[in-house]
Amino acid sequence: MSATDTDKSSRDQEELGAAGSQLSTAPQEEFSAPAGLGVIGWARWFWRQLTSMRVALLLLLMLSLAAIPGSLIPQSGADLNKVDDFSKAHKTLAPIYDKLGLFHVYSSVWFSAIYILLFVSLIGCIIPRAWQFVGQLRGRPPGAPKRLNRLPAYTTWRTTEDPEKVREAALALLKKKRFRAHVAGDAVAAEKGYVRELGNLAFHIALIVLLIAFAWGQMYKSDGTKLVVEGDGFSNSILQYDDFKSGSMFSNDDLVPFSFDLKKFTGTYEVSGPNRGTPRTYQAQIGYSQGAYGKEQPATIKVNSPLHIGDSKVYLVSHGYAPVVTVRDGKGKVVYHDAVPLLPLDGNVTSNGVIKVMDGYKNGQGVSDQLGFQAFFVPTFDPKSGTMLSAFPALVNPLLAVNAYHGDLGVNSGIPQSVYQLDKTHMKEFKDSKGQLLKKLLQPGDTMTLPNGAGSITFEKDIKQWAGFEIVQEPGSGWALGGAITAIFGLAASLFIQRRRVWVRAVRGADGVTVVEMAGLGRSESAKVPEELGDLAGTLYDQAPGAPDADDDSTESSVVPEGAEK
Repeated sequence: MSATDTDKSSRDQEELGAAGSQLSTAPQEEFSAPAGLGVIGWARWFWRQLTSMRVALLLLLMLSLAAIPGSLIPQSGADLNKVDDFSKAHKTLAPIYDKLGLFHVYSSVWFSAIYILLFVSLIGCIIPRAWQFVGQLRGRPPGAPKRLNRLPAYTTWRTTEDPEKVREAALALLKKKRFRAHVAGDAVAAEKGYVRELGNLAFHIALIVLLIAFAWGQMYKSDGTKLVVEGDGFSNSILQYDDFKSGSMFSNDDLVPFSFDLKKFTGTYEVSGPNRGTPRTYQAQIGYSQGAYGKEQPATIKVNSPLHIGDSKVYLVSHGYAPVVTVRDGKGKVVYHDAVPLLPLDGNVTSNGVIKVMDGYKNGQGVSDQLGFQAFFVPTFDPKSGTMLSAFPALVNPLLAVNAYHGDLGVNSGIPQSVYQLDKTHMKEFKDSKGQLLKKLLQPGDTMTLPNGAGSITFEKDIKQWAGFEIVQEPGSGWALGGAITAIFGLAASLFIQRRRVWVRAVRGADGVTVVEMAGLGRSESAKVPEELGDLAGTLYDQAPGAPDADDDSTESSVVPEGAEK
């Protein structure tokens, strides 16, 4: 820009005065620090930069980029096993990632620093802008500048109507069009589009709400899983969970008190076509109660349709089968009778697991011992395939394969072990007549007899089902949803609503004829301002038509309403 253009722009700004002031509450940003500042001066300068909208957007971008590693690298807070597998597979990268905090991105120091700086920056941006916006709402639109023809949208005409009547008509017209308008001297000043700035402020306030809700949810969240067999129940206590994770500020007292029983699981599947085996019905019927003495209420939990109990949500996340088995000792005494939940291995619910008989069993010689069985189950066995892989997820032709061990299960060693795995370190195989590992395929009702009078195991005809539930407690989710919706509407308002000002001046000329001038000014170079000004001028022209003799050629006009004379 040349010096002449700069001088012209400065003169135009001086002539417009208050009328040309900012049409928003956005502060003027200065990124150059003046020389000779002391400690306080530099602190103020740093605060201005931190609370500028440009830095806030930069921090928001940095936060988005910082969150990417959390979705690409296994996180210790989500799955420790995946972190361990990654560490074993990447001996060089794993220590570097660990030092950089990439295995726990969202709780790392650098992520928290960006998060807090963004939080402070947004608050520093919003508070002065909100205060300034309130001042604009309490005030009035600025009066008209001396030379309206300097504005980008302008029109004028001469009329025989009195200036007072023209101003009254203009005031009524602008108020009818929902402008905030008042008479200021010889002109009517009006302004419209405040919702734009309101939407802008709402968008940034919503971002703060989202940040607070995210932080609140991370600190006070809880997430646990529980496998429940038909006929069994669950009480919302940490000791009842199979797996449980929580935020840093979470305590046991924050758990919502409730319990439920799994009455029945229902699963139906497509029997033909390309979608064969795809679930059609997949739901769990439960009875739940809130509090210690709450009345039991029925409910049905489906996929993506959780049960809401207070701040907790109960999701249905998995399903499998739990064959009922009975184990007897050498004297025929029942030492184990229960439904054994097995873990699915594929989409057709081919499953495996372990049966452990720890107490009360005595072998054929009457000596106390422990039994362990490896179990492999298929709900639909296909004899033509010759493999123990289920052909369909429903119970069409169930088959249970078991092999047997005896000895020390290792449950008394003090070392925790999975209920779905069998530690055979101190166990011996039962042998068949050929000296091989004793194993057998059992249909419902079949029994496998252990050698040397050691007892038997029976696959009962009753086959139960189990359902896996995920119980999630996220106290900030509602606020986060409200903040997201508010941010969308606020952003839409700030993008599509135009803030603009209109002035109508009516003064009596030297020849006694009234000269009407109309001008508009928008926040940006928008085509809507000239169009809107043209519509307003056309309506006002109908109430104050042009004078018969329009011989004043000295008046400049950039836009003339249809039918008006220059």
